Amino acid sequence: SATDGSIGAFVAEMDFGVDPAITAALHAAVDDGAFGYMPQRIAADLSDATAGFLERRYGWNVPASDVWGIPDVIMGLELAMEHCSEPGSKIIVPTPSYMPFLMVPPMRGREVIEMPLAIRDGRYEFDLDALQRAFDEGGNLLLLCNPYNPVGRVFARDELIGIAEVVDRNGGRVFSDEIWAPLVFSGATHIPYATVTPAAAEHTITAMSASKAWNLPGLKCAELVLTSDRDRETWERIGRFSGHGTSNLGAIANAVAFRSGDAWLADLVPYLEGNRDRLLSLLAEHLPGVWMPTPEGTYVGWVDFRGAGIDEHPAEYFATEASVTLTEGTMCGQVGAGFARLIFATPTPVLEEIVRRLAAALSSAPV
Repeated sequence: SATDGSIGAFVAEMDFGVDPAITAALHAAVDDGAFGYMPQRIAADLSDATAGFLERRYGWNVPASDVWGIPDVIMGLELAMEHCSEPGSKIIVPTPSYMPFLMVPPMRGREVIEMPLAIRDGRYEFDLDALQRAFDEGGNLLLLCNPYNPVGRVFARDELIGIAEVVDRNGGRVFSDEIWAPLVFSGATHIPYATVTPAAAEHTITAMSASKAWNLPGLKCAELVLTSDRDRETWERIGRFSGHGTSNLGAIANAVAFRSGDAWLADLVPYLEGNRDRLLSLLAEHLPGVWMPTPEGTYVGWVDFRGAGIDEHPAEYFATEASVTLTEGTMCGQVGAGFARLIFATPTPVLEEIVRRLAAALSSAPV
């Protein structure tokens, strides 16, 4: 819960605990006293397990030497900005966006170009003309989230190829956040962006982690996957320092998840998909006028409350009137006015109570 009596549905983590295989490995690591600086064997095991997962799940053959441990994806973003863009340069951020994508670039002396996604036939898509305009305005680094937080898209191959062609035509770079890749629902397939064309491999730095799919965000471990010689040369120089702060326990947990966590995913993903379907059904039944695009992956709902008469600050309204804490849509960009982000990785009865509270608050709202 966010506070006493309030239900928190704003932080992108799950209410389902942790894979017992990971818990057992962590207990063993604690018993072994794995609290010093990271030994090479733990770092190497993380790289090996990550590379094996990428090949097994996506057919992406990545040498383990191209996988580098880092504390988290945001650290990966900061490193990518430092080495792929100049101070004062412009970062292209599709919106609605993962909130730190809008917050971190200005903190590192970069300007943000907000590039709204298009909505076609009830789903969000990349507007390639808008992407070209962003490059024309001086953008040089595109922040891509796939699967996409907060709208839940899992981009198809032809969509990713279209993005890659625009980026390549403009000599741009891409930071591809693929932390949600294991959480894809039936009918969709995650395709690593760097695999879609040789040009995409050359201009991309990919970030991933087991933290979302296995509920490990507090353990401070993620991975960068390098696919171009220029980035390999850079990380040969800085890699030892870029990973500073990566947790031993996080690296151990990530390695176990990637190597032995398929059974966990086999149980988890159908439950999340069921929650997604239940949420869509409940919204349609109890909150007329409210719209949510169908997530193809993640456990994030992007809910449009404008049709229910809340045009500006739905999260603020529901925190007060429903004791439900959501993420304000405007934190995800200018296009987020009237929207809120809702996390549905919770037991179904809790999700049902969330919607019941939202509906009750709307029914009592002054007209």
